[in-house]
Amino acid sequence: MTQRDDELGRSVRAAAPYALVDRIRDALAASHGATRVQLFFADYGATVLTPYDPPPGQEQSLSLYNSPEGRAFGSQEPREQQVRHGDAVDHHLPVTVRGERTGILSVRLPGDRSTPEAVDELTHVADLLGHEILVAERDTDAYQRARRIARLTLAAEMQWQLLPARACTADEFAIGAQLEPAYAIHGDNFDWAVDSRELTVAVTNGMGEGIQASLLSNLAVNALRNARRSGLDIAGQAALADQALYEQHRGASHVSTLLMRFELATGRAEVVDAGSPQLWRRRGRTVERVPLEAQLPLGMFEESHYEAQEFDLLPGDRLLMVSDGVYEALSPDGEPYGERALARAISSTGLLPAATVPRALLRALAEFRLTDTTDDALVVCLDWTGRPAQS
Repeated sequence: MTQRDDELGRSVRAAAPYALVDRIRDALAASHGATRVQLFFADYGATVLTPYDPPPGQEQSLSLYNSPEGRAFGSQEPREQQVRHGDAVDHHLPVTVRGERTGILSVRLPGDRSTPEAVDELTHVADLLGHEILVAERDTDAYQRARRIARLTLAAEMQWQLLPARACTADEFAIGAQLEPAYAIHGDNFDWAVDSRELTVAVTNGMGEGIQASLLSNLAVNALRNARRSGLDIAGQAALADQALYEQHRGASHVSTLLMRFELATGRAEVVDAGSPQLWRRRGRTVERVPLEAQLPLGMFEESHYEAQEFDLLPGDRLLMVSDGVYEALSPDGEPYGERALARAISSTGLLPAATVPRALLRALAEFRLTDTTDDALVVCLDWTGRPAQS
């Protein structure tokens, strides 16, 4: 790290939580002659890039697919764009934190200062900005407001606040997830946590609609987290969450849950199938649903007993966890999406990274339905790399 990098880091960390971009804008103008610095966020639906605090007349969102900024977001590589009627160059740099694709930082530099060294320095700035936004969001709503192209329902607000992130990468795996309808989700949710030994993933679906479903999922996810942080295995986690839900609702409401634990060193997986979410695996060119022993959804009966099943993951395996809003979706003619269509969609996304697979699958589902729906749909994609054998 250069002295200038260190000074910029201290300066940004000292800025007001809502003023990070302003501080970076001033710093890049002084150090690189930048004439324009703009941050764009991927919206909740992951369809457009929305500008943060844009100048008057420049409030329009950008396509995530058909714009230079969107292509930089998709490739996760810096891209350059020559500015018309001048020698300036726009540099579009991904803002990403541990695999979570936050947005794009666009910086306009004079042509004679747009060097490979400058791009490396701007890439570092974008990385710094992403981490500082993550911290600043504890104290400001400014960045979450900028992510919205429509109002979130209260149920959706509760669900999004409950999520860990939409993607995460580590040496052994990459994981990504997406919820739809993004601005009106109510019952579906996902959660994950990783430490030096294991990755735990949970997919939950609270019964009912609106606030009722969101409250159910909220209780279930927090009960699962409490059990996980207490050191219980996944069968114990399911049992504790089951008890918490039954104590609150006495069996009148339940939460469908798929709970998984992965040993990072070996690829050994444990799973508790307690409801409707399905598990699929792509190994090589073969796509198949993983057969699991169905157990009771959480909260249906007092003191339900849960047992974990085991299977092994191999490097290169891809797991997909999907809610019933995916495989039970209907076409305008009443035809169910079904397992065959889902398997084809999984095959067709084989070359995409885990972070973008859920969005691609949900886009294919939307094309099948042809009409908007209020049904929740959730996809979680896990690519397993495995831990390299030590020599």
